[in-house]
Amino acid sequence: MYPNDGFRELERQECLRLLAKAPVGRIVHTRQALPAVLPVNFCLDGDGAVLLRTSAASELARAVAGSVVAFEADEVDAARSSGWSVVVTGRATVVTDPAEQERLARTGPRSWVPSPEEVFVRIEPELVTGRELVGGRTAYGA
Repeated sequence: MYPNDGFRELERQECLRLLAKAPVGRIVHTRQALPAVLPVNFCLDGDGAVLLRTSAASELARAVAGSVVAFEADEVDAARSSGWSVVVTGRATVVTDPAEQERLARTGPRSWVPSPEEVFVRIEPELVTGRELVGGRTAYGA
């Protein structure tokens, strides 16, 4: 980002605070060597990890297990030309520890499309970046 470009870089803690308020995000992964983007509901764990809940048989669970992925959420106010976007990049793993699965069954995200066998996917926040568009104002005018 450049000075006066209309964007403000967000600190990690602010990024996580904004993410915690977003109801839906997008997971970006690789499918057959091409980028794939899926909207998902999610929540953040206490350490800032992104948690997803999906069918154990889903393509998503198979595609992301052990892979580096990106996760993005945003909020846009088109009338005010403002908003923010946060990206978390990190390794995704399917949670296999029984105690952790039990904890997440109580505290983790609820699936919007429940299935008989579900798994939790954890994205470790290795890189957290974000920016805010400040009312469409730049050095070049509104």
